[in-house]
Amino acid sequence: MDHTIALFKIPTGGTTSVVAPPEPFRRISGTHDDIIDLRYLFPDHSVMALATNSEDIRIVSVSEPSNSTALVPSEYFGQDVALLKGHDDIIITLDVDWSGHWVATGAKDNTAKIWRVDPRNDSYICWATFQGHAESVSAVALPRVRPVDGSKAYADPLNHPPQFLVTGSSDQTIKRWEIPKEQQRGKSGIRASYTRKAHDKDINAIDVSNNAQLFASASQDKVVKIWSIEEGEVQGILRGHRRGVWSVSFAPLNTPVLQGEQGSVSGKGVVVTGSGDKTVKLWSLTDYTCLRTFEGHSNSVLKVTWLNIPPPEERSKKPILIASAGGDGLVKVWDVNSGENECTLDNHEDRVWALAVHPDTNMIVSGSGDSTVTFWEDTSAETQTASNEAALKLIEQEQELDNYEYAGAYREAITLALQLNHPRKLQGLFEKVVNSKTPDAGSLSGLRAVDEVLATLSDEQLFLLLLRLRDWNTNARTAPMAQRILWTVVKSYPVSRLSGLSVKGAKGQKSVKEVLNALRVYTERHYKRMEELVDESYLVEYTLREMDTLAPSLDNMKLTESVDTDVIMT
Repeated sequence: MDHTIALFKIPTGGTTSVVAPPEPFRRISGTHDDIIDLRYLFPDHSVMALATNSEDIRIVSVSEPSNSTALVPSEYFGQDVALLKGHDDIIITLDVDWSGHWVATGAKDNTAKIWRVDPRNDSYICWATFQGHAESVSAVALPRVRPVDGSKAYADPLNHPPQFLVTGSSDQTIKRWEIPKEQQRGKSGIRASYTRKAHDKDINAIDVSNNAQLFASASQDKVVKIWSIEEGEVQGILRGHRRGVWSVSFAPLNTPVLQGEQGSVSGKGVVVTGSGDKTVKLWSLTDYTCLRTFEGHSNSVLKVTWLNIPPPEERSKKPILIASAGGDGLVKVWDVNSGENECTLDNHEDRVWALAVHPDTNMIVSGSGDSTVTFWEDTSAETQTASNEAALKLIEQEQELDNYEYAGAYREAITLALQLNHPRKLQGLFEKVVNSKTPDAGSLSGLRAVDEVLATLSDEQLFLLLLRLRDWNTNARTAPMAQRILWTVVKSYPVSRLSGLSVKGAKGQKSVKEVLNALRVYTERHYKRMEELVDESYLVEYTLREMDTLAPSLDNMKLTESVDTDVIMT
Protein backbone atom coordinates (compact mmCIF):
# COMPACT_ATOMS: atom_id res chain seq x y z
CA MET A 1 0.00 0.00 0.00
CA ASP A 2 1.66 3.21 -1.19
CA HIS A 3 -1.35 5.51 -0.53
CA THR A 4 -1.51 6.62 -4.18
CA ILE A 5 -4.05 6.62 -7.00
CA ALA A 6 -2.70 5.67 -10.44
CA LEU A 7 -4.51 6.79 -13.61
CA PHE A 8 -4.16 4.68 -16.77
CA LYS A 9 -5.26 5.15 -20.36
CA ILE A 10 -7.34 2.16 -21.48
CA PRO A 11 -6.37 0.91 -24.97
CA THR A 12 -9.15 1.33 -27.53
CA GLY A 13 -10.07 -1.07 -30.33
CA GLY A 14 -11.63 -4.48 -30.66
CA THR A 15 -8.55 -6.60 -30.11
CA THR A 16 -8.66 -9.20 -27.36
CA SER A 17 -4.96 -10.04 -27.37
CA VAL A 18 -2.97 -9.79 -24.15
CA VAL A 19 -0.92 -6.59 -23.93
CA ALA A 20 1.66 -5.40 -21.45
CA PRO A 21 0.23 -3.30 -18.61
CA PRO A 22 0.46 0.39 -19.52
CA GLU A 23 2.35 2.93 -17.47
CA PRO A 24 0.14 5.33 -15.47
CA PHE A 25 -0.02 8.80 -16.95
CA ARG A 26 -0.65 10.36 -13.55
CA ARG A 27 -0.31 9.51 -9.87
CA ILE A 28 -2.07 11.23 -6.99
CA SER A 29 -0.66 10.78 -3.48
CA GLY A 30 -3.18 10.61 -0.68
CA THR A 31 -0.48 10.75 1.98
CA HIS A 32 3.29 10.55 1.96
CA ASP A 33 3.56 8.51 5.17
CA ASP A 34 6.71 9.23 7.22
CA ILE A 35 9.05 11.69 5.49
CA ILE A 36 12.47 10.17 6.16
CA ASP A 37 14.61 12.29 3.83
CA LEU A 38 14.22 14.92 1.10
CA ARG A 39 16.28 16.92 -1.39
CA TYR A 40 15.77 19.60 -4.04
CA LEU A 41 16.26 18.43 -7.63
CA PHE A 42 17.16 20.08 -10.94
CA PRO A 43 19.03 23.36 -11.46
CA ASP A 44 15.87 25.42 -10.90
CA HIS A 45 15.00 23.52 -7.69
CA SER A 46 11.40 23.20 -8.87
CA VAL A 47 11.08 19.57 -7.78
CA MET A 48 11.79 17.58 -4.62
CA ALA A 49 12.69 13.94 -4.06
CA LEU A 50 11.03 12.40 -1.01
CA ALA A 51 11.96 9.21 0.82
CA THR A 52 8.65 8.23 2.38
CA ASN A 53 9.02 5.04 4.40
CA SER A 54 8.55 2.96 1.24
CA GLU A 55 10.71 1.26 -1.39
CA ASP A 56 10.09 4.08 -3.90
CA ILE A 57 11.31 7.66 -4.20
CA ARG A 58 8.53 10.14 -4.87
CA ILE A 59 9.34 13.14 -7.04
CA VAL A 60 6.92 16.02 -6.52
CA SER A 61 6.66 19.53 -7.89
CA VAL A 62 7.29 22.42 -5.51
CA SER A 63 6.75 25.20 -8.04
CA GLU A 64 3.59 27.21 -8.48
CA PRO A 65 1.46 26.73 -11.63
CA SER A 66 2.22 30.34 -12.51
CA ASN A 67 5.94 29.53 -12.85
CA SER A 68 6.21 29.16 -16.62
CA THR A 69 10.00 28.73 -16.52
CA ALA A 70 9.98 25.57 -14.36
CA LEU A 71 11.63 22.52 -15.93
CA VAL A 72 8.59 20.52 -14.88
CA PRO A 73 5.37 22.53 -15.32
CA SER A 74 2.80 21.69 -12.66
CA GLU A 75 -0.93 22.10 -12.35
CA TYR A 76 -0.70 22.54 -8.58
CA PHE A 77 1.89 22.76 -5.82
CA GLY A 78 2.89 19.28 -4.66
CA GLN A 79 1.86 17.52 -7.86
CA ASP A 80 3.33 14.03 -8.29
CA VAL A 81 5.89 14.07 -11.10
CA ALA A 82 7.47 10.61 -11.06
CA LEU A 83 8.17 7.53 -8.99
CA LEU A 84 11.62 5.95 -8.79
CA LYS A 85 11.00 2.22 -8.44
CA GLY A 86 13.75 -0.35 -8.00
CA HIS A 87 14.50 -1.00 -4.34
CA ASP A 88 13.02 -4.05 -2.64
CA ASP A 89 12.74 -2.53 0.82
CA ILE A 90 12.29 0.85 2.53
CA ILE A 91 14.58 3.67 1.36
CA ILE A 92 16.09 5.38 4.39
CA THR A 93 18.53 7.90 2.91
CA LEU A 94 19.16 9.93 -0.24
CA ASP A 95 21.51 12.57 -1.63
CA VAL A 96 21.90 14.62 -4.83
CA ASP A 97 24.83 16.04 -6.76
CA TRP A 98 25.48 19.71 -7.59
CA SER A 99 23.23 19.67 -10.68
CA GLY A 100 20.20 18.01 -9.10
CA HIS A 101 20.07 15.48 -11.98
CA TRP A 102 21.73 12.59 -10.12
CA VAL A 103 20.12 11.04 -7.04
CA ALA A 104 21.69 8.45 -4.74
CA THR A 105 19.54 6.25 -2.49
CA GLY A 106 20.21 3.71 0.24
CA ALA A 107 17.69 1.16 1.48
CA LYS A 108 17.02 -1.67 3.87
CA ASP A 109 17.55 -4.14 0.99
CA ASN A 110 21.31 -3.67 1.62
CA THR A 111 21.83 -1.86 -1.70
CA ALA A 112 22.51 1.66 -2.90
CA LYS A 113 21.38 3.03 -6.26
CA ILE A 114 22.20 6.01 -8.43
CA TRP A 115 19.41 7.51 -10.53
CA ARG A 116 19.49 9.86 -13.49
CA VAL A 117 16.51 12.21 -13.64
CA ASP A 118 15.86 14.03 -16.91
CA PRO A 119 12.69 16.14 -16.71
CA ARG A 120 12.84 17.49 -20.25
CA ASN A 121 12.58 13.98 -21.69
CA ASP A 122 10.47 12.65 -18.82
CA SER A 123 13.21 10.09 -18.16
CA TYR A 124 13.84 8.74 -14.66
CA ILE A 125 16.12 5.70 -14.74
CA CYS A 126 18.23 3.66 -12.35
CA TRP A 127 21.78 4.21 -13.60
CA ALA A 128 23.58 1.69 -11.38
CA THR A 129 23.09 -0.54 -8.34
CA PHE A 130 25.79 -1.03 -5.71
CA GLN A 131 25.74 -4.31 -3.77
CA GLY A 132 28.15 -5.38 -1.08
CA HIS A 133 26.89 -4.28 2.32
CA ALA A 134 25.72 -7.00 4.70
CA GLU A 135 23.01 -4.86 6.28
CA SER A 136 20.87 -1.79 5.53
CA VAL A 137 22.53 1.07 3.65
CA SER A 138 21.79 3.87 6.11
CA ALA A 139 23.90 6.69 4.62
CA VAL A 140 24.88 7.83 1.11
CA ALA A 141 26.79 10.88 -0.08
CA LEU A 142 27.71 12.31 -3.48
CA PRO A 143 30.34 14.97 -4.25
CA ARG A 144 28.94 18.47 -4.73
CA VAL A 145 31.89 20.06 -6.50
CA ARG A 146 30.64 22.26 -9.33
CA PRO A 147 32.58 21.70 -12.59
CA VAL A 148 34.46 24.55 -14.19
CA ASP A 149 32.21 26.93 -16.11
CA GLY A 150 32.29 26.10 -19.81
CA SER A 151 33.40 22.51 -19.28
CA LYS A 152 31.50 19.59 -20.81
CA ALA A 153 30.47 18.35 -17.36
CA TYR A 154 29.05 21.76 -16.52
CA ALA A 155 27.22 22.17 -19.83
CA ASP A 156 25.82 18.63 -19.97
CA PRO A 157 25.52 17.16 -16.44
CA LEU A 158 23.08 14.46 -17.59
CA ASN A 159 25.85 12.72 -19.52
CA HIS A 160 28.48 13.25 -16.84
CA PRO A 161 27.55 11.35 -13.67
CA PRO A 162 29.30 12.13 -10.37
CA GLN A 163 32.72 10.58 -9.97
CA PHE A 164 32.02 8.50 -6.89
CA LEU A 165 29.53 7.51 -4.20
CA VAL A 166 30.27 6.92 -0.50
CA THR A 167 27.95 4.62 1.47
CA GLY A 168 27.63 3.70 5.12
CA SER A 169 25.72 0.80 6.60
CA SER A 170 24.37 -0.78 9.72
CA ASP A 171 27.14 -3.35 9.21
CA GLN A 172 29.49 -0.62 10.55
CA THR A 173 31.44 -0.29 7.29
CA ILE A 174 31.90 2.46 4.74
CA LYS A 175 32.49 1.91 1.04
CA ARG A 176 33.56 4.11 -1.83
CA TRP A 177 32.16 3.26 -5.27
CA GLU A 178 33.16 4.56 -8.68
CA ILE A 179 30.02 5.51 -10.63
CA PRO A 180 30.15 3.94 -14.11
CA LYS A 181 30.13 6.05 -17.25
CA GLU A 182 27.68 5.44 -20.09
CA GLN A 183 29.93 2.93 -21.83
CA GLN A 184 30.50 1.00 -18.58
CA ARG A 185 26.83 0.55 -17.72
CA GLY A 186 25.43 -2.93 -17.73
CA LYS A 187 28.61 -4.57 -16.55
CA SER A 188 27.87 -6.85 -13.64
CA GLY A 189 29.56 -6.74 -10.30
CA ILE A 190 30.43 -3.13 -9.53
CA ARG A 191 33.05 -3.44 -6.83
CA ALA A 192 33.85 -0.94 -4.11
CA SER A 193 37.11 1.00 -4.46
CA TYR A 194 37.69 0.35 -0.77
CA THR A 195 35.84 -0.90 2.29
CA ARG A 196 36.65 0.20 5.83
CA LYS A 197 35.46 -1.00 9.22
CA ALA A 198 34.54 2.48 10.35
CA HIS A 199 32.59 2.34 13.61
CA ASP A 200 31.54 0.07 16.45
CA LYS A 201 27.81 0.64 15.88
CA ASP A 202 25.40 1.59 13.08
CA ILE A 203 26.44 4.41 10.76
CA ASN A 204 23.69 7.05 10.62
CA ALA A 205 25.02 9.70 8.25
CA ILE A 206 27.78 10.54 5.77
CA ASP A 207 28.65 13.89 4.21
CA VAL A 208 31.28 14.82 1.61
CA SER A 209 33.17 18.09 1.96
CA ASN A 210 32.53 20.78 -0.61
CA ASN A 211 35.98 20.35 -2.16
CA ALA A 212 35.53 16.55 -2.30
CA GLN A 213 38.75 15.94 -0.36
CA LEU A 214 37.19 14.65 2.86
CA PHE A 215 34.07 12.92 4.07
CA ALA A 216 32.60 12.50 7.55
CA SER A 217 30.78 9.52 9.04
CA ALA A 218 28.46 9.76 12.07
CA SER A 219 27.57 6.72 14.13
CA GLN A 220 25.61 5.40 17.06
CA ASP A 221 28.96 4.83 18.79
CA LYS A 222 28.91 8.57 19.73
CA VAL A 223 31.79 9.65 17.49
CA VAL A 224 32.23 11.27 14.09
CA LYS A 225 35.22 10.34 11.95
CA ILE A 226 36.81 12.48 9.26
CA TRP A 227 38.20 10.48 6.31
CA SER A 228 40.25 11.22 3.21
CA ILE A 229 38.31 10.53 0.03
CA GLU A 230 41.20 9.08 -1.96
CA GLU A 231 42.87 6.77 0.56
CA GLY A 232 39.94 6.10 2.85
CA GLU A 233 42.08 6.79 5.91
CA VAL A 234 40.96 8.44 9.14
CA GLN A 235 42.17 12.04 9.43
CA GLY A 236 40.57 12.87 12.76
CA ILE A 237 37.94 11.81 15.28
CA LEU A 238 35.36 14.11 16.85
CA ARG A 239 34.59 13.02 20.41
CA GLY A 240 32.24 14.79 22.80
CA HIS A 241 28.68 13.65 22.23
CA ARG A 242 27.16 11.52 24.99
CA ARG A 243 24.76 9.62 22.72
CA GLY A 244 24.73 8.40 19.14
CA VAL A 245 25.29 10.98 16.39
CA TRP A 246 22.44 11.18 13.88
CA SER A 247 23.63 13.81 11.43
CA VAL A 248 26.76 15.55 10.16
CA SER A 249 27.25 18.38 7.66
CA PHE A 250 30.32 20.19 6.29
CA ALA A 251 30.23 23.98 6.17
CA PRO A 252 29.91 25.60 2.71
CA LEU A 253 33.08 26.66 0.91
CA ASN A 254 32.63 30.39 1.55
CA THR A 255 32.27 30.01 5.32
CA PRO A 256 34.62 32.45 7.13
CA VAL A 257 36.98 31.40 9.91
CA LEU A 258 35.00 30.86 13.11
CA GLN A 259 36.22 31.15 16.69
CA GLY A 260 35.01 28.86 19.43
CA GLU A 261 34.15 29.43 23.07
CA GLN A 262 37.63 28.34 24.21
CA GLY A 263 39.50 30.34 21.58
CA SER A 264 39.86 27.54 19.00
CA VAL A 265 39.61 28.54 15.34
CA SER A 266 38.38 26.79 12.21
CA GLY A 267 41.06 27.61 9.66
CA LYS A 268 40.73 24.27 7.82
CA GLY A 269 36.97 24.05 7.86
CA VAL A 270 34.03 23.26 10.09
CA VAL A 271 31.45 20.51 10.50
CA VAL A 272 28.23 20.55 12.49
CA THR A 273 26.72 17.48 14.14
CA GLY A 274 23.42 16.55 15.78
CA SER A 275 23.12 13.86 18.43
CA GLY A 276 20.79 11.82 20.56
CA ASP A 277 22.10 13.77 23.56
CA LYS A 278 19.82 16.65 22.39
CA THR A 279 22.74 18.90 21.40
CA VAL A 280 24.19 20.38 18.23
CA LYS A 281 27.97 20.76 18.13
CA LEU A 282 30.28 22.78 15.91
CA TRP A 283 33.72 21.26 15.26
CA SER A 284 37.01 22.63 13.93
CA LEU A 285 38.85 20.57 11.31
CA THR A 286 42.10 22.28 12.35
CA ASP A 287 42.48 20.38 15.61
CA TYR A 288 39.20 18.38 15.69
CA THR A 289 37.94 20.14 18.81
CA CYS A 290 34.46 21.35 19.64
CA LEU A 291 34.06 25.06 18.93
CA ARG A 292 30.59 25.49 20.35
CA THR A 293 27.63 23.50 21.70
CA PHE A 294 24.04 24.50 21.01
CA GLU A 295 21.45 23.34 23.55
CA GLY A 296 17.69 23.75 23.32
CA HIS A 297 16.07 20.64 21.91
CA SER A 298 14.13 18.43 24.31
CA ASN A 299 14.75 15.26 22.28
CA SER A 300 17.32 13.79 19.91
CA VAL A 301 18.67 16.05 17.16
CA LEU A 302 18.03 14.04 14.00
CA LYS A 303 19.19 16.39 11.24
CA VAL A 304 21.48 19.41 10.89
CA THR A 305 22.20 21.62 7.90
CA TRP A 306 23.74 24.98 7.00
CA LEU A 307 21.79 27.91 5.70
CA ASN A 308 23.26 29.92 2.84
CA ILE A 309 26.31 31.91 3.92
CA PRO A 310 25.72 35.68 3.50
CA PRO A 311 28.25 37.57 1.35
CA PRO A 312 31.09 39.32 3.23
CA GLU A 313 29.56 42.79 2.88
CA GLU A 314 26.35 41.64 4.62
CA ARG A 315 27.81 39.59 7.49
CA SER A 316 27.70 42.52 9.90
CA LYS A 317 23.91 42.50 9.57
CA LYS A 318 23.18 38.87 8.70
CA PRO A 319 24.57 36.13 10.96
CA ILE A 320 25.85 32.74 9.82
CA LEU A 321 23.09 30.27 10.61
CA ILE A 322 22.57 26.53 10.97
CA ALA A 323 19.30 24.65 11.32
CA SER A 324 18.56 21.55 13.37
CA ALA A 325 15.57 19.22 13.46
CA GLY A 326 14.66 17.08 16.44
CA GLY A 327 12.59 14.27 17.79
CA ASP A 328 10.65 16.95 19.69
CA GLY A 329 9.01 17.98 16.40
CA LEU A 330 10.82 21.32 16.30
CA VAL A 331 13.17 22.99 13.85
CA LYS A 332 15.61 25.43 15.44
CA VAL A 333 17.79 28.04 13.75
CA TRP A 334 21.05 28.96 15.49
CA ASP A 335 23.54 31.81 15.22
CA VAL A 336 26.93 30.12 14.77
CA ASN A 337 28.95 32.96 16.31
CA SER A 338 26.84 33.72 19.38
CA GLY A 339 25.36 30.27 19.99
CA GLU A 340 21.93 31.85 20.42
CA ASN A 341 18.72 30.28 19.17
CA GLU A 342 17.49 32.73 16.52
CA CYS A 343 14.04 31.15 16.20
CA THR A 344 12.10 27.94 16.74
CA LEU A 345 9.83 26.63 13.99
CA ASP A 346 6.89 24.60 15.28
CA ASN A 347 4.45 23.01 12.85
CA HIS A 348 5.00 19.27 13.14
CA GLU A 349 3.33 16.73 15.39
CA ASP A 350 5.99 14.03 15.18
CA ARG A 351 9.75 13.64 14.78
CA VAL A 352 11.35 15.82 12.12
CA TRP A 353 13.65 13.51 10.15
CA ALA A 354 14.48 15.60 7.10
CA LEU A 355 15.81 19.11 6.40
CA ALA A 356 16.78 20.93 3.23
CA VAL A 357 17.58 24.55 2.39
CA HIS A 358 16.75 26.23 -0.92
CA PRO A 359 20.09 27.38 -2.41
CA ASP A 360 18.68 30.71 -3.62
CA THR A 361 15.94 31.82 -1.22
CA ASN A 362 17.18 30.29 2.07
CA MET A 363 13.77 28.63 2.47
CA ILE A 364 13.93 25.76 4.97
CA VAL A 365 12.01 22.58 4.14
CA SER A 366 11.29 20.07 6.90
CA GLY A 367 9.83 16.57 6.61
CA SER A 368 8.32 14.72 9.54
CA GLY A 369 6.89 11.47 10.76
CA ASP A 370 3.49 13.17 10.71
CA SER A 371 3.48 12.77 6.87
CA THR A 372 3.84 16.50 6.20
CA VAL A 373 6.43 18.64 4.47
CA THR A 374 6.61 22.22 5.75
CA PHE A 375 8.16 25.12 3.83
CA TRP A 376 9.56 27.88 6.05
CA GLU A 377 10.12 31.20 4.30
CA ASP A 378 12.91 33.48 5.51
CA THR A 379 11.17 36.74 6.39
CA SER A 380 14.00 38.15 8.49
CA ALA A 381 14.46 41.26 6.35
CA GLU A 382 10.75 42.03 6.20
CA THR A 383 10.35 41.39 9.92
CA GLN A 384 13.28 43.67 10.75
CA THR A 385 11.89 46.42 8.52
CA ALA A 386 8.46 46.13 10.11
CA SER A 387 10.04 46.14 13.57
CA ASN A 388 12.04 49.27 12.80
CA GLU A 389 8.96 51.03 11.43
CA ALA A 390 6.93 50.03 14.49
CA ALA A 391 9.67 51.27 16.83
CA LEU A 392 9.84 54.60 14.99
CA LYS A 393 6.08 54.98 15.10
CA LEU A 394 6.06 54.17 18.83
CA ILE A 395 8.66 56.87 19.50
CA GLU A 396 6.57 59.40 17.60
CA GLN A 397 3.40 58.43 19.48
CA GLU A 398 5.15 58.59 22.85
CA GLN A 399 6.38 62.08 22.03
CA GLU A 400 2.86 63.02 20.99
CA LEU A 401 1.58 61.65 24.30
CA ASP A 402 4.08 63.77 26.23
CA ASN A 403 2.99 66.82 24.24
CA TYR A 404 -0.68 66.22 25.07
CA GLU A 405 0.13 65.82 28.77
CA TYR A 406 2.23 68.98 28.83
CA ALA A 407 -0.56 70.93 27.13
CA GLY A 408 -3.18 69.57 29.55
CA ALA A 409 -5.12 67.89 26.73
CA TYR A 410 -6.22 65.02 28.96
CA ARG A 411 -8.88 63.75 26.56
CA GLU A 412 -6.36 63.12 23.77
CA ALA A 413 -3.65 61.98 26.19
CA ILE A 414 -5.84 59.34 27.87
CA THR A 415 -7.10 58.06 24.50
CA LEU A 416 -3.52 57.68 23.22
CA ALA A 417 -2.27 56.13 26.49
CA LEU A 418 -4.99 53.48 26.22
CA GLN A 419 -4.07 52.86 22.59
CA LEU A 420 -0.36 52.49 23.41
CA ASN A 421 -1.10 50.46 26.55
CA HIS A 422 1.03 52.64 28.84
CA PRO A 423 -0.26 51.84 32.36
CA ARG A 424 2.17 54.14 34.23
CA LYS A 425 1.46 57.09 31.99
CA LEU A 426 -2.28 56.39 32.19
CA GLN A 427 -2.07 56.24 35.98
CA GLY A 428 -0.35 59.61 36.13
CA LEU A 429 -2.97 61.20 33.89
CA PHE A 430 -5.84 59.87 35.98
CA GLU A 431 -4.13 61.04 39.20
CA LYS A 432 -3.96 64.58 37.81
CA VAL A 433 -7.61 64.48 36.70
CA VAL A 434 -8.96 63.08 39.98
CA ASN A 435 -6.86 65.43 42.14
CA SER A 436 -7.59 68.50 40.02
CA LYS A 437 -7.89 71.66 42.16
CA THR A 438 -10.60 73.05 39.86
CA PRO A 439 -12.82 70.11 38.89
CA ASP A 440 -15.60 70.64 36.39
CA ALA A 441 -19.04 70.97 37.94
CA GLY A 442 -21.07 67.80 37.53
CA SER A 443 -18.09 65.76 36.30
CA LEU A 444 -17.78 62.18 37.52
CA SER A 445 -14.01 61.94 37.16
CA GLY A 446 -13.09 65.58 37.63
CA LEU A 447 -13.08 66.69 33.99
CA ARG A 448 -16.03 66.41 31.63
CA ALA A 449 -13.72 65.76 28.65
CA VAL A 450 -12.38 62.69 30.45
CA ASP A 451 -15.93 61.57 31.26
CA GLU A 452 -16.69 61.69 27.55
CA VAL A 453 -13.61 59.64 26.69
CA LEU A 454 -14.43 56.99 29.29
CA ALA A 455 -18.03 56.79 28.04
CA THR A 456 -17.03 56.08 24.41
CA LEU A 457 -14.49 53.25 24.73
CA SER A 458 -14.49 50.16 22.53
CA ASP A 459 -14.76 46.73 24.14
CA GLU A 460 -10.99 46.23 23.77
CA GLN A 461 -10.19 49.59 25.38
CA LEU A 462 -12.77 49.12 28.12
CA PHE A 463 -11.40 45.70 29.01
CA LEU A 464 -7.86 47.07 29.05
CA LEU A 465 -8.94 49.91 31.34
CA LEU A 466 -10.65 47.45 33.69
CA LEU A 467 -7.41 45.44 33.81
CA ARG A 468 -5.50 48.55 34.84
CA LEU A 469 -8.15 49.50 37.42
CA ARG A 470 -7.93 46.01 38.86
CA ASP A 471 -4.18 46.41 39.37
CA TRP A 472 -4.45 49.93 40.81
CA ASN A 473 -7.30 48.86 43.06
CA THR A 474 -5.04 46.39 44.88
CA ASN A 475 -2.74 49.18 46.09
CA ALA A 476 -3.90 51.35 48.97
CA ARG A 477 -2.08 54.37 47.54
CA THR A 478 -3.71 54.23 44.10
CA ALA A 479 -7.04 52.74 45.18
CA PRO A 480 -8.83 56.13 45.65
CA MET A 481 -8.02 57.12 42.08
CA ALA A 482 -9.02 53.67 40.82
CA GLN A 483 -12.34 53.87 42.69
CA ARG A 484 -13.10 57.29 41.22
CA ILE A 485 -12.45 56.12 37.65
CA LEU A 486 -14.29 52.85 38.26
CA TRP A 487 -17.29 54.82 39.53
CA THR A 488 -17.16 56.89 36.33
CA VAL A 489 -17.10 53.73 34.21
CA VAL A 490 -19.96 52.08 36.11
CA LYS A 491 -22.06 55.23 35.77
CA SER A 492 -21.27 55.47 32.04
CA TYR A 493 -22.18 51.93 30.93
CA PRO A 494 -25.11 49.61 31.60
CA VAL A 495 -24.44 46.38 33.47
CA SER A 496 -25.16 44.34 30.33
CA ARG A 497 -22.31 46.07 28.47
CA LEU A 498 -19.78 45.46 31.23
CA SER A 499 -20.75 41.83 31.74
CA GLY A 500 -20.90 41.06 28.02
CA LEU A 501 -17.60 42.50 26.83
CA SER A 502 -16.36 40.81 23.66
CA VAL A 503 -12.57 40.80 23.69
CA LYS A 504 -10.23 39.08 21.21
CA GLY A 505 -7.47 37.01 22.70
CA ALA A 506 -8.67 37.50 26.27
CA LYS A 507 -9.60 33.86 26.92
CA GLY A 508 -13.26 34.61 26.34
CA GLN A 509 -15.81 35.63 28.91
CA LYS A 510 -13.88 33.87 31.67
CA SER A 511 -11.22 36.60 31.72
CA VAL A 512 -13.81 39.39 31.82
CA LYS A 513 -15.56 37.74 34.75
CA GLU A 514 -12.25 37.24 36.57
CA VAL A 515 -11.38 40.92 36.20
CA LEU A 516 -14.80 42.09 37.37
CA ASN A 517 -14.68 39.66 40.28
CA ALA A 518 -11.23 40.95 41.33
CA LEU A 519 -12.56 44.52 41.20
CA ARG A 520 -15.54 43.53 43.34
CA VAL A 521 -13.44 41.72 45.94
CA TYR A 522 -10.98 44.58 46.48
CA THR A 523 -13.73 47.20 46.33
CA GLU A 524 -15.57 45.38 49.12
CA ARG A 525 -12.32 45.24 51.07
CA HIS A 526 -11.80 48.99 50.67
CA TYR A 527 -15.43 49.64 51.63
CA LYS A 528 -15.03 47.54 54.78
CA ARG A 529 -11.86 49.44 55.66
CA MET A 530 -13.68 52.75 55.23
CA GLU A 531 -16.50 51.55 57.49
CA GLU A 532 -13.94 50.63 60.13
CA LEU A 533 -12.37 54.06 59.82
CA VAL A 534 -15.81 55.68 60.25
CA ASP A 535 -16.42 53.59 63.37
CA GLU A 536 -13.02 54.56 64.72
CA SER A 537 -13.78 58.20 64.00
CA TYR A 538 -16.83 57.95 66.27
CA LEU A 539 -14.55 56.73 69.07
CA VAL A 540 -12.18 59.64 68.48
CA GLU A 541 -15.11 62.08 68.49
CA TYR A 542 -16.47 60.58 71.73
CA THR A 543 -13.05 60.78 73.36
CA LEU A 544 -12.61 64.41 72.39
CA ARG A 545 -16.09 65.30 73.67
CA GLU A 546 -15.42 63.60 77.01
CA MET A 547 -12.12 65.38 77.26
CA ASP A 548 -13.93 68.69 76.74
CA THR A 549 -16.29 67.93 79.67
CA LEU A 550 -13.33 67.15 81.89
CA ALA A 551 -11.51 70.35 81.02
CA PRO A 552 -13.37 72.69 83.56
CA SER A 553 -12.80 70.25 86.43
CA LEU A 554 -9.13 70.06 85.60
CA ASP A 555 -8.91 73.85 85.54
CA ASN A 556 -10.56 74.09 89.02
CA MET A 557 -8.20 71.47 90.39
CA LYS A 558 -5.20 73.40 89.10
CA LEU A 559 -6.56 76.64 90.63
CA THR A 560 -7.09 75.01 94.07
CA GLU A 561 -3.60 73.55 94.05
CA SER A 562 -2.21 76.97 93.23
CA VAL A 563 -4.08 78.65 96.18
CA ASP A 564 -2.93 75.96 98.62
CA THR A 565 0.62 76.42 97.55
CA ASP A 566 0.45 80.16 98.05
CA VAL A 567 -0.92 79.80 101.58
CA ILE A 568 1.80 77.42 102.63
CA MET A 569 4.52 79.67 101.28
CA THR A 570 3.14 82.61 103.23
